[in-house]
Amino acid sequence: MAAFTFATLLPLPLLLLAAALGGTFSWIALIYLTVLMRVLDLLLPKNWRNRNPQAEFPASKGLSQVLGIAHLWTMIAAIFWIGGPAGADGFDAAITALAFGLWFGQISHPNAHELIHRSDRQARQLGRLVYISMLFGHHASSHPKVHHIYVATPQDPSSARLGEGFWRFALRAWSGSFWAGLKAEHADLRRAGKSLFLNPYFAYIGGAALMLLIAYALAGKSGLAVFLGLSLFAHLQILLSDYVQHYGLDRAVRADGRYEPVGPQHSWNSPHAASGAMMLNAPRHSDHHMNPMRPYPALQLDRETMPILPYSLPSMAMIALVPGWWRRVMDDRIGYVEEFSDDFDFEDFGGESTA
Repeated sequence: MAAFTFATLLPLPLLLLAAALGGTFSWIALIYLTVLMRVLDLLLPKNWRNRNPQAEFPASKGLSQVLGIAHLWTMIAAIFWIGGPAGADGFDAAITALAFGLWFGQISHPNAHELIHRSDRQARQLGRLVYISMLFGHHASSHPKVHHIYVATPQDPSSARLGEGFWRFALRAWSGSFWAGLKAEHADLRRAGKSLFLNPYFAYIGGAALMLLIAYALAGKSGLAVFLGLSLFAHLQILLSDYVQHYGLDRAVRADGRYEPVGPQHSWNSPHAASGAMMLNAPRHSDHHMNPMRPYPALQLDRETMPILPYSLPSMAMIALVPGWWRRVMDDRIGYVEEFSDDFDFEDFGGESTA
């Protein structure tokens, strides 16, 4: 927990100083979230260690709650200081906004993702608020109710197909996940005999409108522009994460016409220690899909059965922005995954798939 706490919380005072004062603090915050993390990933030994998967890790819940609440206040601070006249301005404001956006995409998003998977209703609500504050509220519905059920199949808008470039995927995934999540919530309410006005999409859309009003009230048109820019940058990183972690991986169709259960071979993973701590073990993605309720410190990693990315998840996201480069790095690896998947027995691994 010390590594998770240090990697996620240390940027916060740097970001606040950058927003309020600009100058050197803006560069320190940006360098921490980019260069320093990448250097540490290269220097530190790969983290293949697996904690007891049955452990509960109560401290992990506390850190997630702190990060969730901190996110909401940090978004307000970013709008007020970057968009208003009192904080960083000019080029410093642009560098500071970039640093804030990276924290939202690489720390707030993995943490909100953790929260919406918790059994605690208050934790799930906090996760939804984090996504709403980034104008991505529908992810709280589409992710557990669509992505986790249909991952690595054509029915999942958030699973990238082999040969599909990121920019084409991003347009398909954003709109596809929005409508698929809405349809899933609608179907659940009808099955339960509840009013369709209880659909959380009303909260997602209403909350987004409220955030736009708050941004304008805090810093006028410039505050609104800062908020929209930060939100779109967060969207980009969320979509990049989905793209990288499932690119080109497909679940086989069984003789009865149903898809095989979700297994370790259906997500890309990374053992890099620094970015793994900063992203709350989000790069241990295969185990998360097989055991979505498992707390992030207990997520497992197995180099023998799980596809491993050649570089850290943030580095692979950068490569994905250039489709030609991405395909040169990744497409040959898909054949290797298919080879060991042909002989893989899911039951031997002991996963608990939701599909």
